[in-house]
Amino acid sequence: MTSKLKRVAVAQLCSSADLTKNLKVVKELIFEAIQKKADVVFLPEASDYLSQNPLHSRYLAQKSPKFIRQLQSSITDLVRDNSRNIDVSIGVHLPPSEQDLLEGNDRVRNVLLYIDHEGKILQEYQKLHLFDVDVPNGPILKESKSVQPGKAIPDIIESPLGKLGSAICYDIRFPEFSLKLRSMGAEILCFPSAFTTKTGEAHWELLGRARAVDTQCYVLMPGQVGMHDLSDPEWEKQSHMSALEKSSRRESWGHSMVIDPWGKIIAHADPSTVGPQLILADLDRELLQEIRNKMPLWNQRRDDLFH
Repeated sequence: MTSKLKRVAVAQLCSSADLTKNLKVVKELIFEAIQKKADVVFLPEASDYLSQNPLHSRYLAQKSPKFIRQLQSSITDLVRDNSRNIDVSIGVHLPPSEQDLLEGNDRVRNVLLYIDHEGKILQEYQKLHLFDVDVPNGPILKESKSVQPGKAIPDIIESPLGKLGSAICYDIRFPEFSLKLRSMGAEILCFPSAFTTKTGEAHWELLGRARAVDTQCYVLMPGQVGMHDLSDPEWEKQSHMSALEKSSRRESWGHSMVIDPWGKIIAHADPSTVGPQLILADLDRELLQEIRNKMPLWNQRRDDLFH
């Protein structure tokens, strides 16, 4: 992060089970971010699709590589047509690799891609912590039924905004992950998400602000929002699903935001808007350094006791 202010765009959307429609929305948000002079735009987890169940996710994940290729091409076209560079961080799915299948693992991968202005994928981070939770007075969700966990902490990205640490959704609940990214040099942390309304209302803002204060980093939180249409007549016909077996709706919390290293929310999505939305913030490296210098947490850590 240079001393000059850098503009970030954080997108909010409502993905469906239709990858073509979702890609159209993603491209429109990237175009808007370019028009508003953002250096990088961050899109939520599962921007390619949301599914009804594990079988449906495996089916849709086969379409994700095409979604990604078309997105890469669109980024280069938008950059060329508007004479302005922009990088893109986006949460998507990938089908299991050949090695996964050889090992008997047919679960999909939940990944965060960082794509530069030339359409090159600079990083593919695979989500480490999976959402296996019995939500109090809410649904029982077992992400591990359809998604395989990652096995590696991602490298820090030298982005136009500064040093970026990547994470996904449920990762935000594990402070040791964020602290590790900070120890690796992160100035900015991103948590693209699809929080449930129940957990979002209780913890979304609290977790984001806590991670910002813990690490003295900017925290970027692009989220899925609203009631998702997960209907997929083609797949439902192929899988011979009955009406009782269909799970065609789910709801996400939204409330996308940007938080500064002091824990202050400096940009927040309009909660009354359920459609696609873009929020902007200017990141100030001088503020980040001032906070770190005046409260030098990293020099005060008791590494002799805590490993």
